[in-house]
Amino acid sequence: MDEFRAMLRGALKSRAMVYEAAFDEMRKEIGEEKARTIMERAIYRRGAAIAHNFSPYAPGDLAGLRDAFLKFIPDADAMFGPEVVECTEEVLEIRFHTCPLKEAWHEANLPDAEVETLCAIAGCVDKGTFGEAGFTIDVDTWKPGRSTCCHLTITPGR
Repeated sequence: MDEFRAMLRGALKSRAMVYEAAFDEMRKEIGEEKARTIMERAIYRRGAAIAHNFSPYAPGDLAGLRDAFLKFIPDADAMFGPEVVECTEEVLEIRFHTCPLKEAWHEANLPDAEVETLCAIAGCVDKGTFGEAGFTIDVDTWKPGRSTCCHLTITPGR
């Protein structure tokens, strides 16, 4: 399991560095704002592609969504340290205590402001996943000084 876990963490960190390289190259060519918009759209689209895994729970089975989502994340506890802060009929709040993507960007010695931007871009995957599945989602990604990573607040869809 340790070898598998190390390989999985390495793959996630590699994904993080692909995000960083693509964003960096695009912003050199077309500017930061447009590069960010394109990256966010692309990553949202990737999230939307897996929304079908969670749409059976829409618009309001938040307990079912919680269980399905936590099972869906590979090696969730070790990779992201999810904590279900609240799960009621009105709200599902999940806080992630770690993130291999953020770790990779910090290990690459990127400035905190850049890591914050990349986290916000990467968080679009959750917006696509849960938004397209039929839920309302607020994604609060990592910011300098915060010990935890993403905070997802999911509420029933319309």
